[in-house]
Amino acid sequence: MSDTVIKAENLGKKYVIGHQQQQDSYMALRDVIAESAKGIVRRLVNLTNGRSRSHGSGNKEEIWALKNVSFEVKRGEVIGIIGRNGAGKSTLLKILSRITEPTEGRVRIRGRVGSLLEVGTGFHPELTGRENIYLNGAILGMTRAEIKRKFDEIVAFAEIEKFLDTPVKRYSSGMYVRLAFAVAAHLEPEILLVDEVLAVGDADFQKKCLGKMGEVAKEGRTVLFVSHNMAAVQSLCKRALLIDSGLVISNGKTEQIVDRYLQDSEKATAASLNERTDRMGNGCLRLYNYYFLDEKGNKIDQALTGRKLFIALEYRSKDGKPLRNVHIAIGIHGKLGENLFHLSTSTSGEDFSELPPSGTIVCCIHNLPLQPGRYNFNIFATVAREIADWIQNAGIIRVVPYDLFGSGKLPPPEQGPFVVEHRWQLLLKESRDV
Repeated sequence: MSDTVIKAENLGKKYVIGHQQQQDSYMALRDVIAESAKGIVRRLVNLTNGRSRSHGSGNKEEIWALKNVSFEVKRGEVIGIIGRNGAGKSTLLKILSRITEPTEGRVRIRGRVGSLLEVGTGFHPELTGRENIYLNGAILGMTRAEIKRKFDEIVAFAEIEKFLDTPVKRYSSGMYVRLAFAVAAHLEPEILLVDEVLAVGDADFQKKCLGKMGEVAKEGRTVLFVSHNMAAVQSLCKRALLIDSGLVISNGKTEQIVDRYLQDSEKATAASLNERTDRMGNGCLRLYNYYFLDEKGNKIDQALTGRKLFIALEYRSKDGKPLRNVHIAIGIHGKLGENLFHLSTSTSGEDFSELPPSGTIVCCIHNLPLQPGRYNFNIFATVAREIADWIQNAGIIRVVPYDLFGSGKLPPPEQGPFVVEHRWQLLLKESRDV
């Protein structure tokens, strides 16, 4: 039909472990020539030794990131794509963006596609912010006059005016994301694809981005939005796809899809951290267990509102060697995945320059500011600035009431998720004649 802008039919994407990363990365022409030459030499050696290409491939493992994925998107729809880490969401958006080709099936797209999939995708690091705006516009097929008309609006949204003529390789990740989103959203693509990369920005920026995506939708353009923040998905999308293990297992109204996702997440969280397979990272550091301690050092199953809480994370290195330049973070989330607060060794200035091969890292929250209830948390670790381990919905903190104020009362839960310790007093002043 004429109003169908995306039609996916039996899409499948197969990866071969140990080879796909090289195949999917961008290479310069000299790299392509070199790899082709190496391939020719390898084939000649195999023929000389009496081996065909298929021999010796028994130790390769094939993984289907997507399998039999079919769906349609109408013009002007805003579709949420949700699922756990490794479910295949980002792979799907890469296929829709023409960054990677499907192994099987096909997809038909009508309209110009703008995408924000990874920090800096489509940017040239040596070019300035100004130059990259024009470069991205040209890639989208826009004329210089069209780009110029949107230029000031892009710069104002991204808030990078002071660094406009600085090479983007010197940008922080936050600046990168702000500019990348501003370009993707303002250069008038008919279809906008946005991945979880928005999580890099601060709360104000995320709110601004969600508002802009809402504007894009009202203009009749199409948005596909990948996020773990179910509150954002519900506020923005009327329809959603739930992907698990490369399969679209549910497609329908957002509220129903989110409910199913939350139920599945609850089951996953119940599994031992060491058994979780829906994790991301290179694995050089692995977080395999967590537990909670009270202020006396006792293990606890429930935390008290307003009291001290210790979160202990047990880790080990992959090769049994010490780990250097380690950053650990814990993200606390509400029922719908909304960000509540973030605990980070970088923020507190306590990144570890060196850690033993195994051990326990403990984070102390001096006054847990949460209302009674259940809260999900994610855990994240980098080693030498590369993601080592990242698990969404890694566990649950169960918070129970505590008489923090000595009044027998806590603020009504409908007033918000936080309980902030506070006191009131009357400030007396001497009366003065007016």
